[in-house]
Amino acid sequence: MPPEIKTTPGKLPRFWDRSVLFFCNMHSIFYDNQEETDDLLSQIYGAHSYGSRVVSILNLLFHRGPNKILLEAAPEPNLLDYLSGDLRLSLPSFDVLDHRGYQDLVSTLQAKGTSELDPSVEALRNHPASWVDGFVTDRILVQVATRLKKRTISTFEGSKNGNNKYLLYLHQVEQGLPVFETFLAANPAEVPSCLDRLNALGYRKAVIKAQIGASGYGMVKVETRVSRLQGIPDYLFFEGPCMVQGWLDQETKGVDTVGSPSIQMFLNDETVFMFDWTEQILSAESVHEGNMSPPPYIPRYPELAQELFRQGAIAGEWLHAQGYRGTASTDFLVIGKEGRAQVIICEINARVTGATYPSLLARHFAPDGCWSMRNIQFRKSVDGDQLLSLMDRAAVLYRPGKDNGIIPFNFNTDHEGKVIKGQFLCLGENHETCNRLLAKAWTELPVEWGYDRD
Repeated sequence: MPPEIKTTPGKLPRFWDRSVLFFCNMHSIFYDNQEETDDLLSQIYGAHSYGSRVVSILNLLFHRGPNKILLEAAPEPNLLDYLSGDLRLSLPSFDVLDHRGYQDLVSTLQAKGTSELDPSVEALRNHPASWVDGFVTDRILVQVATRLKKRTISTFEGSKNGNNKYLLYLHQVEQGLPVFETFLAANPAEVPSCLDRLNALGYRKAVIKAQIGASGYGMVKVETRVSRLQGIPDYLFFEGPCMVQGWLDQETKGVDTVGSPSIQMFLNDETVFMFDWTEQILSAESVHEGNMSPPPYIPRYPELAQELFRQGAIAGEWLHAQGYRGTASTDFLVIGKEGRAQVIICEINARVTGATYPSLLARHFAPDGCWSMRNIQFRKSVDGDQLLSLMDRAAVLYRPGKDNGIIPFNFNTDHEGKVIKGQFLCLGENHETCNRLLAKAWTELPVEWGYDRD
């Protein structure tokens, strides 16, 4: 039976009435494609501490509790004090379980009786949560849940298929939705002929897109007219044929506006909730660097909102049918031509995404306002308590009851525990206010900084 579709932008649904053990299995984000995973992690600054982003929202997602989160590194303690003290957020308990420990957890649970387990592993077995979840539901997570006599929120197939761009593309075609001009390449040697065909159709650029990818990984942008094609990693073909698609941007003839909106979704067993819509902030290489809500160009295209949510509903129903449950986002490309906008679905990210954290926090504290989130990297590491104090003195640190402010909801730390990067959420009545807050913060703070990828 198809799920009910509810469209409630700005209003959070009632999430899970469950308690959970959440494993921050970021190394599993591409499932068994280890080469692609290694490439991604090598480019993310402070990757070992990215999982701490979930700390701020886990008890919003699973409101029954008690919840526990398993992290690769301990969260920055001063930030925890701000989240639980100043913001009065309920936070889960946590333990540290690095990637090797996660990989070995199944054999550890299988080989030893309860009396022989170390205290942290025994605490997992005895935890009252009935459910297990993670960034993705990979094979290890399913086996861990079985050994702990608990259930996963999603099936393995639902999680993996829900992140498969090719399967989604086939559904778009079946449903008669707009799609990018697409040719399939089974291996790198077949890509040039696909590019030739796109070039003949008038495309100057193309993207080679793996079936599963994230954060700019799993895709390579190229010119369609190249004498010799280099730099196509073999891991793009790990799941099967790649899609070679025509690239549309403002250099394309007739295009005057390009947008990258995303609809934030939550799927339970009966319903698909579309609870927020955002604009992705992308680098020149189309790598995610942040989000804002609502998309700023919406007033220019009155028909756009209806079409985004119409296609979002079709994508959400498909994702639900795969067996996926939890938070997700549907990403689009909006092409503005002669005062009208065309909407094309790019992909679904079936997991807690980079936009999930700020969206939940923003709509928890300010349902009707605007928000923006940026990843800020510091040129030199800074003490977490010092950074919070500097923001407070600059009068930009958000506290409940204020009309606007900045919420730092995660600090990426170096191996000495100092902050090298963070995710910062700006709340305001409009986008101009959010931009002014960011400008004020980094103008007044005596730290050198720059924007970074998610």
